[in-house]
Amino acid sequence: MSKTDTTDPVEKKYPIPSLFALGLQHVLVMYAGAVAVPLIVGSALQLPKDQIAMLVSADLFCCGIVTLIQALGVGRHVGIRLPIMMGISFTAVPSIIATGNNPDLGMPGVIGAVIASGVFTVIAAPFFGRWVRFFPPVVTGTVMLVIGLSLMRVGVNWAAGGQPMIRGPEGMIPNPAYGAPFALAVAAIVLLSILLLTRVLKGFLSNLAVLMGIGIGFAIAIASGKVDFHGVADAGWVRIIHPLAFGWPVFEFWSILSLCAVMTVMMIESTGQFLAVGDMAGRKITQAELTRGLRTDGVGNIIGGLLNTFTYTTYAQNVGLLQITGVLSRFVVATGGVILVLLGSLPKVAFISASIPSYVVGGAAIVMFGMVSATGVKILSRVDFVANRRNLYIVAVSVGLAMVPVVADNIFAQLPSAVEKFLHSGVLVGTFAAALLNILFNGVPAKEPEDSELQNRTPAADLA
Repeated sequence: MSKTDTTDPVEKKYPIPSLFALGLQHVLVMYAGAVAVPLIVGSALQLPKDQIAMLVSADLFCCGIVTLIQALGVGRHVGIRLPIMMGISFTAVPSIIATGNNPDLGMPGVIGAVIASGVFTVIAAPFFGRWVRFFPPVVTGTVMLVIGLSLMRVGVNWAAGGQPMIRGPEGMIPNPAYGAPFALAVAAIVLLSILLLTRVLKGFLSNLAVLMGIGIGFAIAIASGKVDFHGVADAGWVRIIHPLAFGWPVFEFWSILSLCAVMTVMMIESTGQFLAVGDMAGRKITQAELTRGLRTDGVGNIIGGLLNTFTYTTYAQNVGLLQITGVLSRFVVATGGVILVLLGSLPKVAFISASIPSYVVGGAAIVMFGMVSATGVKILSRVDFVANRRNLYIVAVSVGLAMVPVVADNIFAQLPSAVEKFLHSGVLVGTFAAALLNILFNGVPAKEPEDSELQNRTPAADLA
């Protein structure tokens, strides 16, 4: 593709003001999830407030760096060069907390495991890249449907004002603020605002409906005195992220093995999302492209570990935003990465952004996560369910199995720990089920030869 070709939505460029607005929308959609992980981990490990603040800033900074790498690419071997927003992963939180609570390891052990799991992912990426043939539309569509349905519980909890159970002096207790009428009302206003703005606005402004909806909800929360700006005045104007702030990493076998298992799960999830974004853009994702994208997950872990934070992966809610807006430019997402880098370097701005209540973002999350599922339905619409009725079984059984841990949290609690951790991830169960059932009913997909043109040329995207 020549550089003058503007028909490719991934390569489309916008004026700087438009890039900023669209990029900021991506940041706001993923911001709550991004800052939640360092807050959860810092609280669980009983870190002092200044170290938790450092974790938040480092996280935002690294989210931006890894997003830029994924969207723009580095050389010929890293970065899928698609509109992929990278963020810190919830999946790794249990393993990180378990390692950090070990008095012999602490945060140095966590950082060592993160870096080592990144190296593992970089090495394993080419092998996972060969799995693209096992993800035809019936599998990819099912995985995206499952991801959206699984995330919906997160969005609903955000809309309700937090988690239903919180930690009290004597253990977990019901959250008295959960489901507060004010929180539900604001979340509903945000949701309705997004829908009405999408219906009324035309052209470029309609692409900012999510951003405007979040702004309306935030304004209502401020006017009602429900926003806590505590910490903004005390925060500095600029923060320099110092590498290895917790000391030299400690590399311990079992903590490394645990995070490597988590990264295996995340690579499977990322594969489905890469293929879905490629489908939106009308691109067939090749083995080489998939390898570059997965390799970035590993590079993100290495960068994250060196800069005192955790594991990185593709954010599904931003995939949903791509579907809503129809804006698939990787330069928009790269702009979001720049904004995240600035937020990580400007603690006062980060504190203000972190002050957005969860129920405000929850109203938008209902739309975002629903659109992830809708993307799966769109992909499945190309699957032949008439001539090949066995495809119905693939979707039905995979979705059914994936929903088991979503609707029944403790159903596998009495099983061995390793088995329980595997079955507790609805996305992982659904992905494995869809891939294996596709092989059972449709046979092993034929191996497709790599496009020789891809190996023998330097496309315009590779020059970015």
